[in-house]
Amino acid sequence: MATFYDLAAENRRKSLLLVLIVVAILAAFGASAGIALSGTVDGGIPFALGAFVVGFLLTLGAYFSGDKAVLAAAGAKELDPSAGREERELDNIVSELCLAANMPKPKVYTIDDTALNAFATGRDPEHASIAVTQGLMHALDREEMSGVVAHELSHVRNFDIRYGLLVAALVGSLALLSDLVMRWAFWGGGRQRDNDRNGGGAIQVIFFVLTILLAILAPIAARLVQLAVSRQREYLADASGVELTRNPAGLERALAKLAGDKEVLEVATKATAHMYIINPVKHFEERSAGFLATHPPLVDRINRLRALYAQSFRLTLAPPVLPRLLARS
Repeated sequence: MATFYDLAAENRRKSLLLVLIVVAILAAFGASAGIALSGTVDGGIPFALGAFVVGFLLTLGAYFSGDKAVLAAAGAKELDPSAGREERELDNIVSELCLAANMPKPKVYTIDDTALNAFATGRDPEHASIAVTQGLMHALDREEMSGVVAHELSHVRNFDIRYGLLVAALVGSLALLSDLVMRWAFWGGGRQRDNDRNGGGAIQVIFFVLTILLAILAPIAARLVQLAVSRQREYLADASGVELTRNPAGLERALAKLAGDKEVLEVATKATAHMYIINPVKHFEERSAGFLATHPPLVDRINRLRALYAQSFRLTLAPPVLPRLLARS
């Protein structure tokens, strides 16, 4: 049976491969647009390099300041332990788990929303932050909150937060280039091919069509890459979070409560949805369990936890009955 360390190493390799795939799509897209504009294969090289530079600059910006943008977009406020019992308890949980994991304590933020959710962001354990909603603080007991915090700290330990920011930046680069290409095509891009005297008109026509297709398909492909990274890392963070707390029941009960919460997190967007512990935009698992989902179904996550830690049975029922079923287990 694969150990936690085997799963972590495998997911890092897969994530790196997926990031490289997105970079390759970005370069191919730029090259195709360049050939469509210039009519020559050599003309595509500067555009490929330009696309790579755009992606690199956006990725660099995300690396150093993406976490601040995410926290600002979520309306997160830094935790004040003196504000009340729940705030002190959350601060203590984070401190205890960081001590157990031998990692720096991240900054802790709260989001003024009654939905149940949490996320982690940053570029590395030394520059990390976690945020939880007020609703989550009210709904979970200490064991359950420990499970959620351990899950988010696992994202930090496994450098999922860095991959999330980098992949999001690369996907954003493709979306930006796609929009520029579609505008160029709409306003008569490539008309010069009719006046081409060197026989390059056919090449331009072919690559003009190819570029339009890439403008449509590349963001979709990049989005699928982003979703694949997100789903696999949620499974790993669940497993490594339990490894940290040594208490699978806490995270299982927390996931069950999250499954029963149908409130939409108002401050979340599709661009940041993959960062949360559960999908904050679409909460109905039967509608969000497809290949376009940012998160795996909660039933599957609990089943994997129980399989990984040799629990006595697997769940097959729909999310609304999870709290009742877990209460009897």
